[in-house]
Order: sequence, then C-alpha cells, then structure tokens
Amino acid sequence: MKKLLATLKNEDWVIVYAGAIVLLLATLFPSAMPSMPKELGSADEWLKALMMFASILGLTYLCQAVLQRKMVGIFLSLLVIFALSLGAQVVANIPIIKEWGLESVFFSVIFGLIVSNLFRVPEWLKPAIQSEFYIKIGIVCLGSTILFGEVMKSGVFGLAQALIVVFTVWYFAFFISRRMGVDREMSTMLASSVSICGVSAAIATAGVIKGDNKKLSYIISLVLVCAIPMMYVMPWLAGVMGLSEEVAGAWLGGTIDTTGAVAASGTMLGEAAAQTAIIVKSSQNVLLGLAAFVISLMWSYQGKQTDEKPTIGVIWDRFPKFVVGFVLASLVFSFLMDVESAKAVGKITKGFTNTLFSIAFVCVGLETRFADIFSKDNRRPLWAFLTAQGFNIIVTLIVAYLLFGVVKPMLA
Repeated sequence: MKKLLATLKNEDWVIVYAGAIVLLLATLFPSAMPSMPKELGSADEWLKALMMFASILGLTYLCQAVLQRKMVGIFLSLLVIFALSLGAQVVANIPIIKEWGLESVFFSVIFGLIVSNLFRVPEWLKPAIQSEFYIKIGIVCLGSTILFGEVMKSGVFGLAQALIVVFTVWYFAFFISRRMGVDREMSTMLASSVSICGVSAAIATAGVIKGDNKKLSYIISLVLVCAIPMMYVMPWLAGVMGLSEEVAGAWLGGTIDTTGAVAASGTMLGEAAAQTAIIVKSSQNVLLGLAAFVISLMWSYQGKQTDEKPTIGVIWDRFPKFVVGFVLASLVFSFLMDVESAKAVGKITKGFTNTLFSIAFVCVGLETRFADIFSKDNRRPLWAFLTAQGFNIIVTLIVAYLLFGVVKPMLA
C-alpha cells in the first residue's frame, strides 16, 4: 500500500489529478469556471484576470504541496509570468493583430524571450518557471476537446492522412537527425515534434524517454518560431499552386504545428479550408497516445537502458501518465457524455487550457536564449529540424492531394 501511495504521488500522476480536477469542475460548475479576458478596459475584465490567476495559483500550490516541494517565491514569480501571459492575450486581441492570425502563445514566447535575451532572469522569477508542468496539465485538459465520434464522422480521410504522414515523417526525421550527428534522445523528440503535433508531441516524447529539459526547451522554441512564417507562407503557396480549399486545408493541418495557427492559416483560404485543416490537425492529436505508446516500446527495446528487460511493467513505468490522462479525458467526453454537453464543456476547458499553454510558453521564452539556439553546438539539430520540416511539407502535400484531391472526389 505504501508503495502504491508513493507511486501515485509522483509528478506525472499529480498532473493527471490536477487536470481531472479542472475537467470535473468545468463539468459540474461550468458557470463558475474562470476565463481569461481579451481586454482590460473594465473592472469586470480585471476581476476575470484576478480569478484566473487565483485558480492557476491555487492549482500550483496544491500540486506543490502534494509533491512536498518548496512553495517559497511561487506567488511573486507566477504573478509576473501570468502578467506577461495576460499581456500576450491582450496584444493578440488587438484588431489588426487578430487579423494577422497571431495567437497569444506566440506573444507569450516573445515576451519571455525579450526578458531572457535582453535582461538576465532574476533568481526571484525562477520558482514558477515550470513550462512542462503547465503544458502537461494543459494536455490532459486538451483531451476533453478531442471527440472520437466527431473526428471519425467528418475526418476519415484526415485520419488516413495523419496515419500515413506521422509514421513516414517520424522515421525520416529520426533518420536524418541521426545522420546529421544529433544524439538519439534529441532525435526522438525532434522527430515527434515535426511529425505528430508539435509541442504536445515533444513533451509527451520527453516523458517517455525521460528526455533532457534543455533539449526539450530548444525543440519547443524551434517549433514555435518555425510555425509563425509557415502560417503565412503556406496559404500563399497554396494559392499560387491553385490547390482546392480541401487539399490546401489538409496540407496546412498536417504541417503547421499549433492548432490555433492551423485555424488562422486555413481561414485565409476560406471556410472549407479552415474546417479541413482543423479536422486533419485533430486527427493528428488523436494519434498522440498511440505514438507515445509506440515510442515507449521502441525506447524500451533500443533505448539507453539496454540492460533493463523491457517488460510490461518497465514500459508502463516509462509511459507518460499525462498522456494516459489525455486519452482517458478524450474517451470520457467522447463516450460517456452526449455530444452537445461534451462540446459545451470543451469550450470552457479549452479556454483554461489556452491559459495554461500561454503561461507555459512564457516560461519557455524565459528558459531560452537566442545565443543557445544559434550556437555552434545546436547547429546540427537546427538543420535537422529544418530538413525534416521541409520533407514533412512535401510529403504531406502529396498525400493531401491524393486523398482529398483524387480519392475523395472519386468516392463522392
């Protein structure tokens, strides 16, 4: 019993509990859930911001207490980080910025990068810089927005594309990274980020292989920096090539690495393109759990701990529990709730998830220095990432054209 209690008190399980608390509260008391304001022009909007901060702070304190970690300095540190994420939210909703389609998470990273690259991050700001912690809780909550019925009903071709592209691109990205001299650990995280669903996949993979946090932060930075030009250049290229909206949407959804950026770039081409892009991206998100399981098997048999027999127990120990939480949340909301109720709660949890991601990306920015990204030591991972992303763009275009431009019209 003591061993079981000790196991359930590790960070991965505590994160699942935290996500479950958020989902339960959103289901039982939807009207009481806090929301992030888009402007700060009234007392009511400031109150919303205060309630959201109090909720995130309470969740953080609760988890730290269960994990028996020090809580000194978290309040002030989280207050500043939250203020930066709130500023990112406000900036992202300025009308002209909103038209460009830039999300709050991009500004969150930028604000964090400004602080870390123009100034030295002070010691008092470090206690709440826990990017993985907030992203993992966000991923658990994200599961509530992935409804299997909706994906299968409208996205059979999207799921087929996701299966083909994910496994093809993952293998190529891993192969080219290793050929370029990137170590096995970073190659695995890099391949997942390019092929599956960006930041979420990189975090899940790092959990499976117990990856180095510095390498993970570097890959997250690459994903976010690369997504910004892609969300503008790719719709333009789709127009130049004369792609249909469905083909273009499938192409965008399979290559751009954040859901918001996918939706924004798809909207530039039309409603059909945006809808198809989101379906394809959702299909790739569905594969997160399956991909994590496959990687855990691969790493158990070929990873760095080759002296450890890859039993079911070993694989389970290595498997990231927040991915289990993500899958369970998706199953519960897909099969134990009616579609309308699940969608209604999903809208609430999505807002909370976006806030967690925004806070996490401020932390990523604070942990990242441009000098490190473009340093001599990181040139190989940088070129490997860009090469893999280029391959991803080409392969996804071919698959999207065949499935949505040839096969689907033939079967219509």
